[in-house]
Amino acid sequence: MPLDIREDADIDRKPQDENPLPPLARNRFFPKSSEHMDDLVDRCVHLMVTSPPYNVGKDYDANLSMVDYLELLRKVLHETYRVLVDGGRACVNVANIGRKPYIPLHAYVIQIAARIGFYMRGEIIWDKGMSGVSTAWGSWMSPSNPTLRDTHEYILVFQKPPFGRKGFEGRNPTIAREDFLELTKSTWSMAPASAKRAKHPAPFPVELPRRLIDLYTYSDEVVLDPFMGTGATAVAAYESGRVFVGYEIEKEYVDVARTRIQAGLKV
Repeated sequence: MPLDIREDADIDRKPQDENPLPPLARNRFFPKSSEHMDDLVDRCVHLMVTSPPYNVGKDYDANLSMVDYLELLRKVLHETYRVLVDGGRACVNVANIGRKPYIPLHAYVIQIAARIGFYMRGEIIWDKGMSGVSTAWGSWMSPSNPTLRDTHEYILVFQKPPFGRKGFEGRNPTIAREDFLELTKSTWSMAPASAKRAKHPAPFPVELPRRLIDLYTYSDEVVLDPFMGTGATAVAAYESGRVFVGYEIEKEYVDVARTRIQAGLKV
């Protein structure tokens, strides 16, 4: 499908005022779908960080068809666009899936986001190293049907127009110079979190949202995760002096996330 490239006045338009996050949503997990985030008013979130379910038969997804799955992502990204402040960012961690055929899921997410109105700021390659590398070789040592084994995922960075954000009184950057120099590179190397320790089949490490939070938000701002899982984004936001809000339909994961916050765990 052709990629929608937006070149219009929105890119430099004057931002509208942001709204405060409703008090009952501060540092709150909502045990329901993020397709309708009616708990949140327009323009009250500064950053969204998430990793949507991969929809490949893991026990936490609904095994949706690809069409239904992409429609779910469209609805959630549309709601994310609504609740983001003007200039707010959305960071989506996604892995490509399948082998017969290989499905470039990140390309579909980019297309969906562009059609909603997001501008793309770039993509980060998350190099996971050799941790958890599949042994599905395809045809072993034969050109018959060798299979590429992914050791990376994508972090797609989008922005609601306009480009850039200004600071606000009482909110300050928290990123160190050395971290800024490192995190503005387009490749990040870190091992994935342990599924057993995190009690989730596909967790990302707390370090991943922590980096994005430091890079893209000021102190005391609001971070949303619409597919919260066991709360890595919430933990990172809480430990970074930000306010979090999350959505998760699996009660078991909500309970784990709440325990992690209360106990200050870093799994």
